[in-house]
Amino acid sequence: MDRARDVGPPPGPTRPGFWRSPLRGPWLTSVFGLVLLVGVPVLFVTGLLSYAAYNPGLGPPNDKTPEAGWLGFYLFPWPTDPPWLYRLNQGVHVTLGVVLVPVLLAKLWSVVPKLFTWPPVRSLSHALERLSLLLLVGGAIFEFATGLLDVQLDYIFPGSFYTLHFYGAWVFIGAFVVHIAFRIPLMVRALRSRDLRRELRTPARRTEPEPADETGLVTPHPAPATMSRRGALGMVAAGSGVLFVVTAGQSIGGSLRETAVLAPRYTDPGTGPNGFQINKTAEARGIRASDIGAEWRLTVRGRDGAKKVLTRQELLDMPQHTAALPIACVEGWSTEDQRWSGVRLSALAALAGFLEDDPPDVFVESAQRSGSFRSAGLRDNQVRDPRSLLALRVNGADLSPDHGYPARVIVPANPGVNNTKWVTDLTFGARP
Repeated sequence: MDRARDVGPPPGPTRPGFWRSPLRGPWLTSVFGLVLLVGVPVLFVTGLLSYAAYNPGLGPPNDKTPEAGWLGFYLFPWPTDPPWLYRLNQGVHVTLGVVLVPVLLAKLWSVVPKLFTWPPVRSLSHALERLSLLLLVGGAIFEFATGLLDVQLDYIFPGSFYTLHFYGAWVFIGAFVVHIAFRIPLMVRALRSRDLRRELRTPARRTEPEPADETGLVTPHPAPATMSRRGALGMVAAGSGVLFVVTAGQSIGGSLRETAVLAPRYTDPGTGPNGFQINKTAEARGIRASDIGAEWRLTVRGRDGAKKVLTRQELLDMPQHTAALPIACVEGWSTEDQRWSGVRLSALAALAGFLEDDPPDVFVESAQRSGSFRSAGLRDNQVRDPRSLLALRVNGADLSPDHGYPARVIVPANPGVNNTKWVTDLTFGARP
């Protein structure tokens, strides 16, 4: 290490004079860091809530991380009220994640000289600091990248998105907390060192480098400023604003849905009662005409071997109930309330030998032949809610095949993929 220090850094980005932007410095880095300090915890909490909404305590297939151990300490039965809870949670999580991308990139740009510190390792403590930064930067890039790919349904990474994103989030937040604990005093000093309003009034021609300090972010050989700090902050803010406009509509809905060009499902699949968003078509999931034709049957199983096989007409002959509920998916898209009608899940639990006002959990299976989420578990509180239906119709018409004909589950505040389509079996009081 001493020899490397004596020889000096090799030509290239390890030399102090390589990075010449006069904008880099503790103040600008701290401004970007402050935005992330507010946004990242919100992302983390909404991400954990999203995972809780899948009710992993029910076991497989809801539990995508069976080895999570104490990382699942916070899990709780996901509520059904308010019915738009998951829609709000995922809308905030995905939209905020997309909006923070320019801020994250700007923060990485502002500290890139630190990645090329020479010598790379000066001591054991420096090595540990570098390792923590590797976990922080690598974790941030991994979480944002996998999240963006998931929004686009582009699963080019190996393994399950849920498993990778869940464990990656814990690695990232751990490094983030350690980093903040050590850097918060420096950030506070840096933010106090310059007046924000003055910086926002300073044009490029009067922009000067920050005074040199121990951070090593200020270049010793600054180039003439071609942009002010006001311009840098404005460019990042404008980028985040554009991303908000082209993303948020998939969650907010209404006329804004047409602006959500980053959402693969921003175009409605046709018109009429079934003309609202879908995530998977019947054809894509291997549903054949014979699976949902006249021979389709629903099998209800329950206590002491109780079993009931019902045709669709027999289900239609049972008391029908209506609930206005949205569909919301982990990718952040959602629909407005649709008017679903069908048989209450609690009434079907009564056919299986349970009290209608005290039903157990239920395991739901589908005719789906390919892809994930062919089955799902629902908690007793979800079954008990009078708005939880085995839906047969939507907006006054029979379900279309893509929306789950002959029957699908619809539950308030439930992740879209757990509102199983093409249902064939309901097993009450049992788990797989």
